[in-house]
Amino acid sequence: MAKWALIATLLAVVVIMLGAWTRLVHAGLGCPDWPGCYGFLTVPQSDAHIAIANARFPETPVDVSKGWPEMIHRYAAGTLGLIVFGLAAYGLRYRKTGVPVKLPLFIAGFIMLQGAFGMWTVTLKLWPQVVALHLLGGFTTLSLLTLLTLRLKSRARQQKAELSGNALAAFRPWLYGGLLLVVLQIALGAWTAANYAAVACTDLPTCQGQWWPQDMDFQHGFDVTQHVGPNYLGGQLNADGRVAIHVTHRLGAMIVLGYFAILLTLMWLRRTVSGLARPIAVVAIVLCAQIALGLANVLLHIPISIAVAHNAMGAGLLLSVIHLIWQHHRLPHAYIANATHTTTINREVTA
Repeated sequence: MAKWALIATLLAVVVIMLGAWTRLVHAGLGCPDWPGCYGFLTVPQSDAHIAIANARFPETPVDVSKGWPEMIHRYAAGTLGLIVFGLAAYGLRYRKTGVPVKLPLFIAGFIMLQGAFGMWTVTLKLWPQVVALHLLGGFTTLSLLTLLTLRLKSRARQQKAELSGNALAAFRPWLYGGLLLVVLQIALGAWTAANYAAVACTDLPTCQGQWWPQDMDFQHGFDVTQHVGPNYLGGQLNADGRVAIHVTHRLGAMIVLGYFAILLTLMWLRRTVSGLARPIAVVAIVLCAQIALGLANVLLHIPISIAVAHNAMGAGLLLSVIHLIWQHHRLPHAYIANATHTTTINREVTA
């Protein structure tokens, strides 16, 4: 079960990257229906099938180059759903043996909700609110699968965490604060992508030659009451609204970088016998890589490979922070277990 949970986690990363690729090649409406493509299980290829598809959807003629990215994304997401349902069924079947059952069932339910958002993404013609929530749902699914994998691996291996010093206990609320900042920054990134605001500023460190563009329209850029109906492929916001979104995302990145630079430095200085050195280093490396990819996106005008990598690294940052919190939580339990074990041995020796 732990191995399959790990496979599901890795596949969730692939699904997130495929979703980013689909959006970046403007294939979000490559198939105007759901879950098939023009009523077929695959993208129509033959002249006869293309003719039937065009007759079914005359407003959106078949574009094979746009259909395949969308369907590949759906195939991967469907496979992930099957694995998650299998994990839930296994946990329910063997719940008396102590394997987790509530978390797999919750993830299975959440996968069904994600499927609904995937459908609404198409049926509502890339409405930004749905696109952003669908992307956030993908990161949530990935986070839940990571927690399930860690829990299963911990139970299977029955390993004790290393001893933790009391000095690290005070960092727990700050770690949760960092996790909240990362989630908010991912949400900003999702809104930036959903409204095609990534190219609103093409220079660094300024935006359109200004440190603080005067014409930014935050009310327009963050209007979540946009009505359903228009085709949102390519975005519907004006330039001032997109600049406001882009600048906010930049400011969020600076806040996350500064926050973790201070937090990780302090934790590194107090890492003695804590076993947290590697998780701390991983968060620092992934954060630096994510910032570098974000800068490269602006300087190189959003090349697909770097943009997809930026999405994947965002998932990596989220997972690395979750892993650091997980390891931090295990330390006090390991300390108590070790202390109890030592006390028992001392009593036996004394007797």
